Amino acid sequence: MNTQGLVFKYPDNVDTDVIIPARYLNTSVAAELAKHCMEDIDTEFVKQVKPGDVMVAGWNFGCGSSREHAPLVIKTCGTGCVIAKSFARIFYRNAINIGLPILECEQAADEIAAGDEVKVDFDTGVITNITTGKTYQAEPFPEFIQNIIQKGGLLASLKEG
Repeated sequence: MNTQGLVFKYPDNVDTDVIIPARYLNTSVAAELAKHCMEDIDTEFVKQVKPGDVMVAGWNFGCGSSREHAPLVIKTCGTGCVIAKSFARIFYRNAINIGLPILECEQAADEIAAGDEVKVDFDTGVITNITTGKTYQAEPFPEFIQNIIQKGGLLASLKEG
């Protein structure tokens, strides 16, 4: 499984209220929520993101509340992957539960710039910055977690049996 796209870059400690502001949580419709993804930190994100694009962030991405809405809106926008130095643990687990591919790689998060084009191979954990030609090695998920992500999340993978 792979994704390839342009990079949107964010700082350390992007919390769930920045990813999806609480003022919009009066609906559970993912497509409606996704219209507001990242708007408090990047008003252009939802206008510019294309399927397969990649978010790159610093430490502690997804900190804050435990709501599953945060990884859900990122995925619903078409984002193919989030690469960060680290993820808040509850965001990490929620991302797997809803089928959003994520990778931790400090060097990639430091060196990849906004607007770069990157390709991610989830099977191997190799992140290739097509713009610069540089590659990075993240720890790939074990096969059973890759299976959950490929099937669209934990519930979808359990339904398939």
